[in-house]
Amino acid sequence: MLLIFAVAFLLILRHHDDTTNAAASRGRGAGGGPVALTTATAKQGNLGVYLDAIGTVTPVYTSSITSQVNGVIMAVHYKEGQIVRKGEALVDIDSRPYRATLLQAQGTLERDENVLSQAKMDLDRYRAAWARDAIPKQTLDDQEKLVLQDEGLVKIDQGTVQFDQIQVDYCHITAPFAGRVGLRLVDPGNVVQNTGATTLVVITQLQPITIIFTLPEDYLGQVQPRLRQHANLAVDAFDRTAQKQIASGTLLTLDNQIDTTTGTVKARASFANKDSLLFPNEFVNTRLLVNTLQGATLVPTSAIQHNGAVAFVYVIQNNIAHMRTIQAGVTDGNTTQVTGINPGDVLADSSFDKLQDKSKIVVSSKPIPANTSGSSAP
Repeated sequence: MLLIFAVAFLLILRHHDDTTNAAASRGRGAGGGPVALTTATAKQGNLGVYLDAIGTVTPVYTSSITSQVNGVIMAVHYKEGQIVRKGEALVDIDSRPYRATLLQAQGTLERDENVLSQAKMDLDRYRAAWARDAIPKQTLDDQEKLVLQDEGLVKIDQGTVQFDQIQVDYCHITAPFAGRVGLRLVDPGNVVQNTGATTLVVITQLQPITIIFTLPEDYLGQVQPRLRQHANLAVDAFDRTAQKQIASGTLLTLDNQIDTTTGTVKARASFANKDSLLFPNEFVNTRLLVNTLQGATLVPTSAIQHNGAVAFVYVIQNNIAHMRTIQAGVTDGNTTQVTGINPGDVLADSSFDKLQDKSKIVVSSKPIPANTSGSSAP
C-alpha cells in the first residue's frame, strides 16, 4: 500500500513540474525573455484593384457550314484541325446540273436580248415613218409597248442567270473567315441536301479570340466610368487553378442588361491569342484590372492581425513591438494596402501567439513557422 502512495506522489510532483515549465514558456515575451520573430518592412508602391470572375473562351466568329444546294460531294479539301485562310476551298459539290441550267438561262437571255434589239430597230423605223405620215400613230404606239415588254423579258432572263450562277457558286464552298476547322464530318460521295440538316464543316476564329465573363452588378460603378473614359482595362486569363496565367487582353464592352436571376452583367474581353493557348469553350479564371492605387503603403498580408473587426500590426521600434491599429484596403495576392502606418516601418511577421503590446523582441535570421492560432489580439 505504501508503495502505491509513493508512486502516486511522484506522478503528482512530475505533473506539477511540467505545468510550471509550460507556464514559464508561455510567459516568455510577456514579461520574460524577448520574443524571437521575423520582420517585414512597409513599402510605398502601386497596387492594382482587380475583379475576379469565371469566364468562357468564346470565338468572335463560329460557323457551322451547311450545303445550300442538293448534290454529291466531289471533294473535301480541308484536313482535320487545319488552320485555313479566308476564301480557302473547303468542300466541292457536283456542279454539273447547275452549270447546265445556267447555260440554258444564258441562252434564253441571249435570244431575248436579240429580240429586244430587233424591236428597238423596228421602233426607230416606225418613228421615222410616222414622221413622214407613212404609218398610223397606233402602229408606233404598239411598237413602243413591244419594246418595253422585251426589256422586261430581258430583266427576267438576267435574274435567272444570276440565280443559276449563285447555285453554281454554292457548289464551291470556301472559308468565310480565317480560323481552325474541326473534325471531318463528310466524305466524298456523300449526298447532301439544302435543308441544312447536314453540317459539312465547323470553323472557329482563334486569332483574335474573346472571353465572356460575369461581373456582379455592385461593381458596375467601378467599371462603367472607366469605359466611358475609353480606358484600356487589362484582363488576365488564368487556368482552372488560378495559378498559371494563360494570356493577357483588354476589356471590350459590357452587356446592355443585367441578368436579374443572378444579379450579374456579362462582359467581353479580347485576346490576341497568338500562341493559341486559349481554346474555344474553355473555362478560365479572369482578373479585370479596374484601377491602380498610386503611392500606397503596402505590407505583407501575413503581418496583419485581427481582433474582431479591428485590424492591427506590431510596429518594431528599438526592439519593442508596438501594437498599431490600421485600416486594411485592397489586397492583391500576399500584399495589402493599408493606412495607419508609414512606408519604412518595420513590422512583426511571425510569433504572434507570443506578442503583446510593448513586448521585447529579437529579430531572428531564420524563418519562424507562422502561428495558425495567433489571429486575435492577446
